[in-house]
Amino acid sequence: MGSLGRCLARGLLRGQPGIRRSFGPPRCYGSAPPELREQTLVLVKPDAVQRRLVGDVIGRFERRGFKLVAMKLLQADRGLLDQHYQHLQQKPFYPALLAYMTSGPLVAMVWEGYNVVRSTRAMVGDTDSAKAAAGTIRGDLSMHVSRNVVHASDSVETALKEIGFWFQRDELVAWECGDSQYTYGP
Repeated sequence: MGSLGRCLARGLLRGQPGIRRSFGPPRCYGSAPPELREQTLVLVKPDAVQRRLVGDVIGRFERRGFKLVAMKLLQADRGLLDQHYQHLQQKPFYPALLAYMTSGPLVAMVWEGYNVVRSTRAMVGDTDSAKAAAGTIRGDLSMHVSRNVVHASDSVETALKEIGFWFQRDELVAWECGDSQYTYGP
């Protein structure tokens, strides 16, 4: 069972003491220093949902030691995608990107942990699956650049902005799991 599953089993996500909501720059809770509370957005795109790869993606983040603080399955609308992909709106592939991202449900997640943005980018791999290294999510699971399984924030600043597009403040759960001492030490 992953760390999230262990914590669910112990009741840590069912309104028990110690759970507080957070958003943006993570609030201080428990004994975790700020560098352990960095957050990033990960989207499991429609192709991966259709191929039933969501659990595989989640498992990779849990095994790495990151903590899931928000997750939802949704059908993204054009307004949300226009915000998220504002920097790509003038690109010739943008209409195809919109069609792809609205073709089915996706899973939006916020992961938290030490150096999570940079580590996530390394775990995800190159946008072009033909160039993505074996062992990365895209290198193992993607077949084409237009169906590259996941999106991951590219900087801490971008992550904060993107998290704000996809989640309301009260959808992020600040919680402590008992395995952090085994992941990060005393």
